[in-house]
Amino acid sequence: MNKALTESVTLNNGIKMPLLGLGVWQTKEGEEVENAVRWAIEAGYRSVDTAAVYQNEKGVGKAIKESGVPREEIFITTKVWNDDQGYESTLKAFEQSRKRLGTDIVDLYLIHWPISKTYRQTWKALVHLRNEGYVRAIGVSNFNIEQIKTITEDTGVCPAVNQIQLHPLNTQKKMLEFAGENNIKITAWRTILKGELDIPLLQTLAKKLNKTPAQIVLRWHIQNGVIVIPKSVHKERIIENSKIFDFNLSDDDMKAIDALNKDMFFGITPEEMDLRY
Repeated sequence: MNKALTESVTLNNGIKMPLLGLGVWQTKEGEEVENAVRWAIEAGYRSVDTAAVYQNEKGVGKAIKESGVPREEIFITTKVWNDDQGYESTLKAFEQSRKRLGTDIVDLYLIHWPISKTYRQTWKALVHLRNEGYVRAIGVSNFNIEQIKTITEDTGVCPAVNQIQLHPLNTQKKMLEFAGENNIKITAWRTILKGELDIPLLQTLAKKLNKTPAQIVLRWHIQNGVIVIPKSVHKERIIENSKIFDFNLSDDDMKAIDALNKDMFFGITPEEMDLRY
């Protein structure tokens, strides 16, 4: 096992979270997700990121249980979906997620999207779950700075993590700066640009460092202190995505990748999602 895969960051309540995890969005329940999680754990991954809406929590839990690796060594993240937001409904949704995962405690529980009508009450439910010991750490996903300030002022509890779309074409520097000042860790989704890596700079750096463009982008995230959860259902790609701890990008390389930024957002924005509810 690659020991570097256990490299972690310390969240604002002292909990350690691996820098690399397996994302399982759009991974089918059953054999597909079970295989992906099994291969990742065999490769040395110790973190899996799922969500209620992915409809594969059961398979994630089964693969972790059957891996032979002690549960306490694997960091599980899941999320409450928009339809289940609100105080009481979040508590019920969490209980369902916990049962599907087959675990007493979830390591990190996130609000999946900031829905204006409900996110403040939802955050209070997450604070309750953490205080009761059902969750080791709590956070948010797709929140902006003002929304994070609102829930922190409401409860006195600042999110440990904000999971946001972040990649070389959307570098999110303002959020990274805010997160750094407030001891919030950032997890990137759309980590490797949906695989659209035919960018000359990335190709050049890959050749120079004898790595793939995906590995270059993942390393860029890691050196920025960002947690990465690349998704794959292919064993070779899962292993390839883990080989990012044996090289470094220079300061000039990092700046060059930063300069690719276009504030480009793939898919539905948080504002568009909110309008649906």
